[in-house]
Amino acid sequence: MQASILTEFDALIDARSPAEYAEDHLPGAVSLPVLGDDERARIGTMYKQESPFAAKRLGAALVSRNIAAHLEGALADKPKTWRALVYCWRGGKRSGAFAHVLREVGWPAQTLEGGYRAYRRWVVGQLAALPRAVDFRVVHGATGSGKSRLLRALAQAGAQVLDLEALAAHRGSVLGELPGQSQPSQKLFESRLYAALAALDPARPVYVEGESRKIGQVQVPEALIAAMRAAECVLLDAAPGARVALLMDEYRHFFADTAVLGAQLDCLAPLHGRDKVESWKALAARGDFETLVTRLLEEHYDPAYLRSAQRNFVRLPEAEVLRVPSADEDAFAGLARALAARGPLAP
Repeated sequence: MQASILTEFDALIDARSPAEYAEDHLPGAVSLPVLGDDERARIGTMYKQESPFAAKRLGAALVSRNIAAHLEGALADKPKTWRALVYCWRGGKRSGAFAHVLREVGWPAQTLEGGYRAYRRWVVGQLAALPRAVDFRVVHGATGSGKSRLLRALAQAGAQVLDLEALAAHRGSVLGELPGQSQPSQKLFESRLYAALAALDPARPVYVEGESRKIGQVQVPEALIAAMRAAECVLLDAAPGARVALLMDEYRHFFADTAVLGAQLDCLAPLHGRDKVESWKALAARGDFETLVTRLLEEHYDPAYLRSAQRNFVRLPEAEVLRVPSADEDAFAGLARALAARGPLAP
């Protein structure tokens, strides 16, 4: 498979079921299933329990109806010159049937050889190779020092950024869940990661946060972890008040629901003991969130960060230290402009 295939068509059509699409899909693909989830399960059961012939007969009828609905709906306004690449699991019957109808209409449709399964193997190979060509600058700093905020400011300043937490929809800590967002599957995370890496200019440095191997429930590929851990580092040094202010802003959705916050804190009981966790939960119940954040930094986050960062990032002792005087957006914008321009940093 060649990367150009993802851009040389006007549309990438995923003909698999909605559940298959939700788990992972080619970057930019639209879901136009020829069989719904229930229909696919029904055909599979009939194939095994009744007969392959009966399953194929029913399947053909369902596929025909669904393709007709797409022709009258999502594809109704496509011009004659519109070109689509259609894929299913193996590049077989589902995508073949859809592409055949599109060609009969007059559109020059093609199927992806090997289907999603071939794409998935290709992504795994790309994720093993692409990180080796990237000049990473790893942003470090204790929890609450504003690493994610600096990455956003760097992107706004025109620097190249790989935001792993945005791709994973998680901030990477025990309180890292994002409000209203669920994490992608491992496969979808890797597809997003491939697309982000492939879009980078290898001639320019790329800023990335110094993550651990897991971000919430997804795993960072080994080749990327290895490249990050061998890379040059910059270290954010934020004043204690700025760190508390930053975390108060990031965790505000938890403060609105202390039951959810308490459930997350319970996950730390094996590390810190039930008594300490209950004392944290008592602070939340009283609404003393500033004290809670301060204690979490001192008693959980800082010791964990020091153990992990110093063990895993060999170039951290030589990192350039960037002072963060406040949680104000302007402070991070100034640091980002200096980094992006490779100019002198403020003392």
